[in-house]
Amino acid sequence: MKIQEIREMTAKELASRKNELQHEAFNLRIQKQGGQLEKPHLLRSIRRDVARIEMAFTEKTKAAAAK
Repeated sequence: MKIQEIREMTAKELASRKNELQHEAFNLRIQKQGGQLEKPHLLRSIRRDVARIEMAFTEKTKAAAAK
């Protein structure tokens, strides 16, 4: 996901997307432990997307607090 797309999302959308990504990352970690993970680069990209979502959520809460 690109940061611009993330910034356009609402707080509820960000929270639900973060939850989905965390579940997906969990499933990929389980596959990795079992030796069945075919695309290991997905773990890294999901982790980075979660970080981007957290950053955007923090920006939104700080902007709302400043108003």
